[in-house]
Amino acid sequence: MFLALTLLLPIPVSNRKKNKRILSEKSEQAAHFLFPLICCSQGPSGKLTARERILLLLDPDSFDEYDMFVEHRCSDFGMDSNKNKYPGDSVVTGRGRINGRLAYVFSQDFTVFGGSLSGAHAQKICKVMDQAAMVGAPVIGLNDSGGARIQEGVESLAGYADIFLRNVLCSGVVPQISLIMGPCAGGAVYSPALTDFTFMVKDTSYLFITGPDVVKSVTNEDVTQEQLGGAKTHTAVSGVAHRAFENDIDALLNLREFFNYLPLSNRDPAPVCECHDPSDRLVPELDTVVPVESTKAYDMLDIIHSIADEREFFEIMPSYARNIVVGFARMNGRTVGIVGNQPKVASGCLDINSSVKGARFVRFCDAFNIPLITFVDVPGFLPGTAQEYGGIIRHGAKLLFAFAEATVPKITIITRKGAVQIIFRGKEANAEAEYVDKFANPFPAAMRGFVDDIIQPSTTRVRICRDLDVLASKTQSSPWKKHANIPL
Repeated sequence: MFLALTLLLPIPVSNRKKNKRILSEKSEQAAHFLFPLICCSQGPSGKLTARERILLLLDPDSFDEYDMFVEHRCSDFGMDSNKNKYPGDSVVTGRGRINGRLAYVFSQDFTVFGGSLSGAHAQKICKVMDQAAMVGAPVIGLNDSGGARIQEGVESLAGYADIFLRNVLCSGVVPQISLIMGPCAGGAVYSPALTDFTFMVKDTSYLFITGPDVVKSVTNEDVTQEQLGGAKTHTAVSGVAHRAFENDIDALLNLREFFNYLPLSNRDPAPVCECHDPSDRLVPELDTVVPVESTKAYDMLDIIHSIADEREFFEIMPSYARNIVVGFARMNGRTVGIVGNQPKVASGCLDINSSVKGARFVRFCDAFNIPLITFVDVPGFLPGTAQEYGGIIRHGAKLLFAFAEATVPKITIITRKGAVQIIFRGKEANAEAEYVDKFANPFPAAMRGFVDDIIQPSTTRVRICRDLDVLASKTQSSPWKKHANIPL
């Protein structure tokens, strides 16, 4: 694949003037249509236009647009009339930079046929995805689409197939991020589901296979758009979305921040930025953050924030499976992925949802060379018939598989012991005390070489930064395989 540019010169002067006039008219038409004033149809809900979203996401004057003049090719149902032809069709595509780093982007325009996907629309998206994979740069989709364009029938559906294929081919090659900025239904939900991260905007974005009216007709359930596929549903209940933001501007600015944690491709190491937080900084509060009583809860986020550069932590899925914490931070300027049990929720027990949440995050970090730091305080897997019937053995195996499969640097900090009381339930009190003395402390494990060192909590940041420097050159090979067979 290559990027084709057409120049107006050299051609005869008369034709040159004509072409310049046509170009000017087409450009003005495209800009007028794709960049209406905020008070237009997208305005009352606080939604930005397709082009405004791109310009806010990318660095100033960095956006190079592709295929501004592409129009749909449908001639059925009156679609061939001039009033139904729009330059660029229903999506703006191109490349630009975020804090100076290359990114490819497409932004669907709901004001054009509801942002529905035509053959031309799909072709434009596929072009930026192909080029992103070719040069090694992330793909960001600003999704705002009602689904397939019914006037085009099978051509629209084939367009989805082309996009899905590229989502899969790009998986693990370049980061793929979806930001849902309006109602997305039908086929429009599955490309975001195939990407690495899906973010939503509160009150204005929705994801569902079929809308409330179809649900009512089929199952007789009365449900609103928000209840069926709103940001709260997908960030807290279904786990489809990774975070939700207050409005378009908040979402795009947070996306710019999030982008800085990611490498451009699987060929790049984890990003390293300038750090003003000393790597040898002691964290005295860690000496007292974990209670002496094993039954007393504490907030794992307090530990994570205290050891991260500038106390900054970009949490992923903060409202879903809250008994495990995952997200990105920096240690001495280097991006790291952090996984931690959360004693505040269900005592940090692992269940089906937390296992899947953790496994997917670990696999992303491994695919893109991001070191993993794990904070462990877990009694074990959550008991009960609901978990067993739901397949906790299979889903829990996903987390085990992901950690064992990962070849990136991995540092584990064990912050507290496990469920000794369960082992000795109904036994005499001194049996539990004897077990604690023999095994439920770090020294027996250290004596057997299961842990590398026992450290003063306040030195945790110092030790992690030092070990990351050592492990930066880590190499590890695995037996040849086409791909592993994770227990899905």
